[in-house]
Amino acid sequence: MDKKKNTAPSQENFKKPVRKSASREIYEMANTAELERTLITAAMPPKKKLGADAEFANPKTPVRPKASQAKAQTPAQPKMAQPKVQTPAQPKTAQPKVQTPAQSKTTQPKAQTPAQPKTAQPKAQTPAQPKTAQPKAQTPAQPKAQTPVKNISQSIPAVRKDPASEEAVKISHPRRSHRPDPERIISPEMQRRRETVTKYGSRKGSSWPLRIALGFVQSIGILLVAVIILVASVFVSLKLVCSDISPAAKELLVTTLLETGQMKGVASLFLSAEEIQQIVDSNAMPSFEADDIDTSLIQIDKNNTGDEEQADIEIVEISGRTFYGTLLIIKDPSRVELSTIYPWRKEGVPLDVLVKDAGAVAGINGGLYNSGNNSGGNPYGVVVCKGEIQYNEPQQYPGFVLIGFTEDNILEIIPIDGYSKQDIIDLVEEKKIRDAVCFQEEASDKNNHFVQLVINGEARDMNGMGSGLNPRTAIGQRADGSVLMLVTDGRGKAGHLGASASDLINVMVEYGAVNAANLDGGSSSCMYYEDDYLMTSVTFYHSNSSWNLPLAFVVK
Repeated sequence: MDKKKNTAPSQENFKKPVRKSASREIYEMANTAELERTLITAAMPPKKKLGADAEFANPKTPVRPKASQAKAQTPAQPKMAQPKVQTPAQPKTAQPKVQTPAQSKTTQPKAQTPAQPKTAQPKAQTPAQPKTAQPKAQTPAQPKAQTPVKNISQSIPAVRKDPASEEAVKISHPRRSHRPDPERIISPEMQRRRETVTKYGSRKGSSWPLRIALGFVQSIGILLVAVIILVASVFVSLKLVCSDISPAAKELLVTTLLETGQMKGVASLFLSAEEIQQIVDSNAMPSFEADDIDTSLIQIDKNNTGDEEQADIEIVEISGRTFYGTLLIIKDPSRVELSTIYPWRKEGVPLDVLVKDAGAVAGINGGLYNSGNNSGGNPYGVVVCKGEIQYNEPQQYPGFVLIGFTEDNILEIIPIDGYSKQDIIDLVEEKKIRDAVCFQEEASDKNNHFVQLVINGEARDMNGMGSGLNPRTAIGQRADGSVLMLVTDGRGKAGHLGASASDLINVMVEYGAVNAANLDGGSSSCMYYEDDYLMTSVTFYHSNSSWNLPLAFVVK
C-alpha cells in the first residue's frame, strides 16, 4: 500500500507562531496557575477587531484557521497540542505517563530540539506520531484537552479583575461575546440608521409626537370603520322591520319611536306620513266619555295618616313579560308633594337633588319638560306647587292633561286642551289644586302619547297594543287614598324593551287603582328612595342616576 505523505510539520517549513514576549511569560509562569490561564488564552480563537471591540482580541495569539480545517490545524499548530499536556504538567511523576506512549524516538528530534527549548518542547511533540497512529491518538486526546478548558474558563474573569497582573490579556468569554461593549464607538452608518424614521416611527431616533399622531390616526380610523359598519347594520335592520315582512313588528317599532324624545323622525325615513298615521290610528286608545273624577269613590282612611316617618311606604317589585318595575305604595296621600327648581333656568337637576332639597325620602319624575340635550330646566304646560302656579302655558302644545293632588289629597286627572291662562287660574282655585304637572295626550304621526289609564275605576280600552314599548312612569290612587307610584325599565336595559299602555293599566288595576295616569317616560323615568336609586335612567351616561329634571313628585 502506498503510504500517505507525512503531514507533520518539518523543521524547515515550521513557523514559530508564538511571539518571544509570550514565550518569556510562559517560562516565568511555569508550574503555576497563571501558566494554565495563559496557555488556554493562546489556544482560544482570536476575535475580529471591530472598532472598540479590538480590546477583547488577544494581541499575543496568532491567527488561526477556521474550524473546518481541523485536520490540517492539529499537526500544524503546537499550541493546539499544548492543552493536551496541561493536566500532567503539574507534578513531575505525571509527565512520563504521557510522554512514553505518545512520542517515538524517530519523531522527537524533528520537532523537539529546534522548535521549543527545555522540557516543555517534548510535551508539544505529540502531533509528530506515525501516520497511522495520528487519527487513533488524536481522537481520544481531544476530550482530554476540552475537560480542563471548561474548568479553567470559569476562572477567566479573575484575570480581568486581578490588579496585580498588569500585563494580563483581556479575555472575551465565548458565551459572552455577543454582548456589546458599553464603550463601543457607534459607526456613522449605525448612527444614521438609528436616526432614520421608519413608517410607523419605531426606530429609536424617531419623534415621539409623530408616533402618537400616527397611533391616534390609526385608532380613529378603526373606530370610524366600526361605527360605519354598526350604522349600516342598524339601517338595514330597520329597513327590514319597516317592510311588510312582519306587520306586528312594524307597528311596534313605529309606535315606540313616536314616544321617544330624540328619535321621532326615524320612522319617517322608511315610511310616509300616511303610513305612520294609519299605524297610529290602528293602535290608538279611545278617550273616556266622562272626564271628571268622581271624588266620592275615594275615601281616605284617617288611620293611614300619622306622624310616623316611612311607616306607610311599601315597596313592591313588578316583573312583566317585557319589563321590570318597582311600585311604591304610600298609604298617606298628604305626604306626596311636588318639588321644583323654580325659578326656572336652563339646566335642571337629578332626581336625588330634588328629593333632598324638599326634605323628602322618595320621589319619581313628573310631567313633560324640555329634555333636549339633557338640559331639563324648563317644564311644559302647567305647573302648580303648594297652591302656587309656577308655570302657565296651557296652549304650548295640544292635548295637555293636568295631573295632581288637591288640598283634600285627591288625585285629579283633568284634560286642559284649549284652556287659556285665565282658565287655568280659575281651575286651580275651583278645584283647590295644590301640586300638579302636565303630560300630553296625542296620537299623530309626530307623537304617540297617552295619559289616562284608569278613571273612576274603569280601565281604558285598547286598540291593538295601545302604544309601543318604553320605560314608563305612572301615578295612581286607591279607594283608601293610598298613592301608587310605578316606574319600569326598557329600551334594552337588562334585556327589556319596556312596558306598554296595557301593561301599566294591568298593574294599576291589579293593585286597586281607582284613578291612574301616565307621566313622562323614556329616559326620564326614575325612582329614588332613601339615598338610593331604585330605578335609574336607561341612557349609559346616567345609568346610575337620572336625567336633569325641573320637577318631581316626592314623598316626605
